[in-house]
Amino acid sequence: MTNSKFEFSARDYDFVEYVQAQNWIGGEWTPSASGNSEEVLNPRHGEVMGSVVFSNKSDLQSAFEAAKNAQPGWAERPIRERAEVLYKLKSLMEENLDELSWLLSHENGKTFPEAKAEVLKGIECVEMGASLQNMADGGQLDVSRGVNCRVIHEPIGVVAGVTPFNFPTMVPLWMIPQALVAGNSFIMKPSERTPYGAMKLAELLQEAGLPDGVFNIVNGGKEAVEAITDHEGIKAVAFVGSTPVAKIVYERGSKTGKKMVCLGGAKNHLVVVPDADLELTSSNVIASFTGCAGQRCMAAAVLLAVGDTQHIIDAVAEGSAQIEPGTGIGPIITDESYERIMGFIDQAEADGADVIVDGRGAKVEGAGGRWIGPTILDNVKPGHPCATEEIFGPVLTIVRVDTLEEALEIENASPYGNAAAIYTTNGGIAERAINRFEAGMCGVNIGVPVPREPFAFGGWNDSKFGHGDMTGWDGFTFWTRPRKVTSKWALQSDQTWMS
Repeated sequence: MTNSKFEFSARDYDFVEYVQAQNWIGGEWTPSASGNSEEVLNPRHGEVMGSVVFSNKSDLQSAFEAAKNAQPGWAERPIRERAEVLYKLKSLMEENLDELSWLLSHENGKTFPEAKAEVLKGIECVEMGASLQNMADGGQLDVSRGVNCRVIHEPIGVVAGVTPFNFPTMVPLWMIPQALVAGNSFIMKPSERTPYGAMKLAELLQEAGLPDGVFNIVNGGKEAVEAITDHEGIKAVAFVGSTPVAKIVYERGSKTGKKMVCLGGAKNHLVVVPDADLELTSSNVIASFTGCAGQRCMAAAVLLAVGDTQHIIDAVAEGSAQIEPGTGIGPIITDESYERIMGFIDQAEADGADVIVDGRGAKVEGAGGRWIGPTILDNVKPGHPCATEEIFGPVLTIVRVDTLEEALEIENASPYGNAAAIYTTNGGIAERAINRFEAGMCGVNIGVPVPREPFAFGGWNDSKFGHGDMTGWDGFTFWTRPRKVTSKWALQSDQTWMS
């Protein structure tokens, strides 16, 4: 890394120790006022690779003061100049792609190809942020003779984001580019399990020319999040995490009048009908439920097998069993997550489910982390916990039904509404399913239907709390407030009391 204080040298999976992640306030690395810290584990090896400071209200206040002082000068810059920083950030991320990807792999546990794909997706988000200078004119119209109306998208001020462990580089870049190009200053609270991706972004943003104080990091846990949601000077907060926490954060932040968008968990359904393409469907389903070890909100969770689809189930099972832990699938993030996932599998088996692919007992030579290989539970009843609750691991639950209508009823009954997909070669069936799914992001023959920029990311129901979506144009409007200006420069001879 060009001017990095904390270069990460690893270029393979071998364990290496790293540094303490401190707070980034006013362009400087700062220890926490609390003096507290926690260990950061490398999930692949189950060993401590570093530590992260745990912040309190005092730390958050210091970050807020730095952000507040820097924001007016940043907002005064033309949007083109603000976007120029993002162009430079994109270039720097591309130059340091391997370092960013290997660091992500070590702190999160993803395989290197998965980590690299995440960083590349983050770069796409930066590109979207840079392009907003060409989209943010707001529009204007002569609404009457001599009268013009226009909209100006203005920054809100100091804003914040709270991000999860599973995408420590990409998810922050769902928020940061739009918030910064809009003229805000930003305070980020990364996951305490994966703080290093944010640390690198701070260094790169400074190198790209972002003024000190415009971007800040406050590390920690619950106390840091509560300090952000309770602070009346922070005007907007975006959150990504589990549904129970998303709901709490949304309610707590809303009480102070903040703009809030909080993305929660998911129980995504893939509906497979008999006419689905065998090769496309089987490979796609496998990638959906095993990618990132299933530790993502867009992962396939339930396969609703409609009618005679045994040939597709067999292909999914065969392909899943061939995935090797360590190279084809990464570890589980923590011991607690491992025990929870194993509990779902064990309970389902005890209740009569068929474990047609069993990832329990998976091990990787030379890696002491927690591992679960791809696991498929067949013949599960619709209301079983493994068919209704979020597992967040590489586990696919198969529920067999006779008709598409039964499948849609099961999907509609879920309290979540993040994603759903239909596998078919029939356009009519695809449209019928898409129009009936209770999900904000839908796929046709795509098991991870993540909208690409400029389209926005966000689910429905218990998968999202707040208004609007994250990323894309929706992300920009979330971090701004519209000023409506109506102008008149000449007296009209036929004016009325309205104009």
